[in-house]
Amino acid sequence: MAVDAHRGVAFFDAQFRRQIAGADFALNPFEEAALPFVAGRVLDLGCGLGNLSLAAARRGCQVTAIDASAAAIERIVRAARAEGLDLVAHQADVTGYRMEACYDTVIAIGLVMFFDCPEAWRLLGEIRQGVGEGGRAIVNALVEGTTWRDPFEEGRACLLPEGALQRHFAGWRVLRAQRDEFDAPGGLRKRFETVIAERV
Repeated sequence: MAVDAHRGVAFFDAQFRRQIAGADFALNPFEEAALPFVAGRVLDLGCGLGNLSLAAARRGCQVTAIDASAAAIERIVRAARAEGLDLVAHQADVTGYRMEACYDTVIAIGLVMFFDCPEAWRLLGEIRQGVGEGGRAIVNALVEGTTWRDPFEEGRACLLPEGALQRHFAGWRVLRAQRDEFDAPGGLRKRFETVIAERV
């Protein structure tokens, strides 16, 4: 997979470099909520700085972490090596990503909105297919009603309708479903939906 240098990657790569410089590696609220549900063989798509991937590996999970940010992947590799963790990390764009195996946990926090809608839905389908029986999908995304668009480039964003993530996992056991709204710069708003679902 080629590494994609689109606007979202550049936006977050710069943010990650600032966080690395400030040693800011705390789990964000979505990662904190997800961690208790992460188990077994884990795929973390769009892993960012890898805080959740590293936390999962420290709990005994076997983790594959993927992100397009060079800064993020360099940090994850260094941290995993220093701690002797069972974690591999790859710098890659997940556009067109295909699951080559089934996982116990597949994570996509803050990822799918950075693709056009056909690719976002294709990736969500890939996540659904890539979770083994009894495994879990953990997905979080900005949704319709979000007015903050700083990292998005024209034609490469998909804000899903409210409830779409939960409907996507129909037939699964939903362990957690929530909506969150936060202030953003310039008086704008971020609206998120999170679904943690178990394949039955």
